[in-house]
Amino acid sequence: MDRDVLVLTGATATGKSALSLEVARRTGAEIISMDSRQVYRGMDIGTAKLLATERAGVPHHGIDLVEASERYSAGRYARDAWQYIDDIRSRAKPILLVGGTGFFLRALTHPLFREPELPASRRASLEGYLQQQPEERLRLWAALLEGSASVPGDRQRLARIIEVGTLSGHSLGWWHLNAPPAHTPLDARVVVLELPRAVLYERIDARVLDMVQHGLVDEVRALRAAGFGEADPGMNATGYREVLAHLERHMTLADAITLTQAATRRYARRQLTWFRHQLPEGAVHLDARTPADELATRIVQTLMWEEVAV
Repeated sequence: MDRDVLVLTGATATGKSALSLEVARRTGAEIISMDSRQVYRGMDIGTAKLLATERAGVPHHGIDLVEASERYSAGRYARDAWQYIDDIRSRAKPILLVGGTGFFLRALTHPLFREPELPASRRASLEGYLQQQPEERLRLWAALLEGSASVPGDRQRLARIIEVGTLSGHSLGWWHLNAPPAHTPLDARVVVLELPRAVLYERIDARVLDMVQHGLVDEVRALRAAGFGEADPGMNATGYREVLAHLERHMTLADAITLTQAATRRYARRQLTWFRHQLPEGAVHLDARTPADELATRIVQTLMWEEVAV
């Protein structure tokens, strides 16, 4: 067991970020984001990033790494996260992995294959080409490379399948089966925040409204003015694609809000399904309605972090 690493996860809107600050301040931990959308610069409101003032005094890693036009894979996350982990361990600090992106967590607990080196110039050229292609064409191309009738996944996954299969000479599936793992598995303590479904949905709907009130439309407008559009990986995030459609006069703001709320609820359901089947044994499940001070105390006591508290 990696006694210095705690994973704090749960569905969107369960209060992970606020609780992580309290736990980190009590223990001296440094936080590594485990959120696939908070890696994007300029995407703050719609990804529920903590303000810089809120993060003050608690080192955070894995936030604001790439532009909205860049893809950020689970493999890249694992490489970056292990660098953060090694760096934090060199300072003898405990580590908090915080977020609800299940495939990022799995990339650490069940390491992906060691990715082949792909020619940077050819990869950049191919990425630019793929961004201009309709998703259905990408899906057909990916299925052909994988020798499958169909391939599930979003544009980001389809593009990765095409890149690896085209530039390495072997399909992504072949690499999964034949390449050695990139890292040793992370055996961390896991805490899951939970809410009754009705309460979770109420929080999600309220948070979307709060994001709009605090400038989500202006944030998307600024990204659009900077040249980012619906084909860019970051702009596929829930909330951004709906508001982008509103700005391009495809729908009213009210409709964009309603669609964002519905899409976020669907995402939460997928997260809950993932947590039921993919979390390691021994995960601690806590009611997110419990006051943050009490939750932090229970986490520190239950996981025996007193040994590393500052």
